[in-house]
Amino acid sequence: MRIKLTISYDGTGYAGWQRQENALSVQQVVEDALTRLTGARAAIVGASRTDAGVHALAQAAHFDTDSRIPPDKFAYALNTMLPPDVRVTASEAVDGDFHARFSATGKRYAYRIWDGPHASAIYRNLSAHVIYPLDTDLMHREALSLVGRHDFAAFAASGSAVKDTVRDIYACAVARGDDGFIVFTVRGKGFLYNMVRIAAGTLIAVGSLKLAPGAVGRAIQSRDRLDLGPTAPAKGLTLVGVEYGNIVENARSRNACMPQRTRPEG
Repeated sequence: MRIKLTISYDGTGYAGWQRQENALSVQQVVEDALTRLTGARAAIVGASRTDAGVHALAQAAHFDTDSRIPPDKFAYALNTMLPPDVRVTASEAVDGDFHARFSATGKRYAYRIWDGPHASAIYRNLSAHVIYPLDTDLMHREALSLVGRHDFAAFAASGSAVKDTVRDIYACAVARGDDGFIVFTVRGKGFLYNMVRIAAGTLIAVGSLKLAPGAVGRAIQSRDRLDLGPTAPAKGLTLVGVEYGNIVENARSRNACMPQRTRPEG
């Protein structure tokens, strides 16, 4: 039986999703809990290999098991064994050909920013802090340049070995919520390593007038990392969800399923 899990976690205390030799990962703690629950070693496959310090509202993962536990009860049972910063929010049986990573048709990320002289005490591990005010209208217009199929070679982390740097981005938005946080949301087929954090850092640089507008377009054309801003801190990034199905049909608008701007800039 193949089981799909939806997992939420605060990534602050973890070296990312992927199991590692000398550091604690989210995958490791979930696999260890599954082993204790079923009595058999279980290997889980995640949809996204989130980095150290990155969070998830709805990471998707799957595993195969001979256990007779009802599929929907895995979430309840696992949560009695997991640490409080990792929670399985849903579990269900899926077809044997389902693959959490390769069956995914899209992923959604959100990057949260607090712009003000003093950092947030409560959300210090869930947001990036910028001490100067940001122009969200300027950031939003800049973000729209990401939408479409482009060669995002300039957005790849240094040392990345990936050969194909072309990616499809379905929608982007930057908005300031009623809580005062600025949120950059992006939805696409897939992303390069550190791509969203590099994009967020570039938007922050444009929004603070430290980088001239049009940086995204220039970098897409030049394929030069130096045309972009710094990589934003990991703690501001959250994997919002993984999508399965025909995402393109649901994203005909450039801003489909993106949060609307809730506070106009004065």
